[in-house]
Amino acid sequence: MTPLLINGSAGIPLTIIAKQDFEQWLSKQASSLQNWLKATQFSAKGLSLIPDSDGQISQVIYVTDKPDAYWVCGDIVNQLPANQYLLSASDAQCRVAAFGWALGAYKFDRYKKNDKQYPQLVIDNADIVASTLQLVRSVSIVRDLVNTPAADMMPQHLAEVMQQLADEFGGKVQQIVGDDLLKQNYPTIHMVGRASDNLPRLIDLTWGDENAPKVTLVGKGVCFDSGGLDLKPGSGMRLMKKDMGGAAHVIGLAHQIMAAKLPVRLRVLVPAVENAVSANAFRPGDVIKTRKGLTVEIDNTDAEGRLVLCDALAEASNDKPDLLIDFATLTGAMRVALGTELPGFFSNDDTVAAEITAAGLKVEDPVWRMPLYKPYYDLTGSDIADLANCGKTPFGGAITAALYLEAFVDEGISWSHFDIMAWNNRALPGRPIGGEAFGLRAVFEYLQQRFAS
Repeated sequence: MTPLLINGSAGIPLTIIAKQDFEQWLSKQASSLQNWLKATQFSAKGLSLIPDSDGQISQVIYVTDKPDAYWVCGDIVNQLPANQYLLSASDAQCRVAAFGWALGAYKFDRYKKNDKQYPQLVIDNADIVASTLQLVRSVSIVRDLVNTPAADMMPQHLAEVMQQLADEFGGKVQQIVGDDLLKQNYPTIHMVGRASDNLPRLIDLTWGDENAPKVTLVGKGVCFDSGGLDLKPGSGMRLMKKDMGGAAHVIGLAHQIMAAKLPVRLRVLVPAVENAVSANAFRPGDVIKTRKGLTVEIDNTDAEGRLVLCDALAEASNDKPDLLIDFATLTGAMRVALGTELPGFFSNDDTVAAEITAAGLKVEDPVWRMPLYKPYYDLTGSDIADLANCGKTPFGGAITAALYLEAFVDEGISWSHFDIMAWNNRALPGRPIGGEAFGLRAVFEYLQQRFAS
């Protein structure tokens, strides 16, 4: 594929202009340019391609309300003819323009050929080009994994992706597969995935200096969710290839951490399963003893994400990481609360929560902290077990799910839990319908500020 971003100093000049500055800019231009814009009835909004005397494009201007927005070039990459365009701007503007430009050209083309030739953005700063391409790849990894149909993205395929990532950056991957999950005391991961021919597994990637601060990521890897015996309706099952979106997020975030060589000891745990229906599927009313020793009554087999996560979080706690973060496509309740485009997160650490929120605003990847309202923990209770995997009421469902997970995190560990959609329901500049990374850039920006400074 032709690179979308190039380090260089030659190309058709591209100027991004703030709408409020347009008249002042225009007054300084040659009369031929002013006449062209007048003749084409340019409304001081959007693109204008300025020709030279031979009818070739001599320069491009783009007028926008927000020239410094991360997605400012998310549309124009699809509007300009294939050529090389040189952006001369501040480093900050070049960085956001390059990001939106490259992701604006994203297409999931594994099954459908895409022959379109895209324009290239030329920036005279090698560091900006390199770091932007790293970040774009991280986001594209998430999108690609979520967009891939379940038949080609089962637990074994997630393991292959993680192994490839480890090989690229010098990490190590271990797996516990099938009945070995029972032998090594991961009963809930095994229980949820045992009905599938695609064997359940816990995938464990480690990377970095063992003496560095420990950052552990956990991602829900339900590669397809039928709902189990509490079967989803067809409409509810249609997009369940995206139920491994949490795993996709931590894999994409791991790529970014390793590519940027953050000075951390990274561990990535992905409990990967298919929640299928078979004679040995787990049932409503069953009781399971978890890795932590807590017993859980199954109220609904379609609340399987918190079941696979609880064993992984218990394992993650064993290392006493400095920071533990999980991502999961966990509850519809969070989507009701915040919609599909604003990810909610919970945290037991006020400082970390505030800094992640601030980091998200800085890079236009907003996240919204939700309350770990302790009185609702009683709603996770069971008459015959320590916990139930569903709250006693549908109200506050995202909170009760988070409180359930918190029960498996050891005290004293800084833990944050992201409840995400992992999917764009509508097309926005640089963000097509389909798999999407939410909160990844916010968390990475926070990690970079904390550990790389």
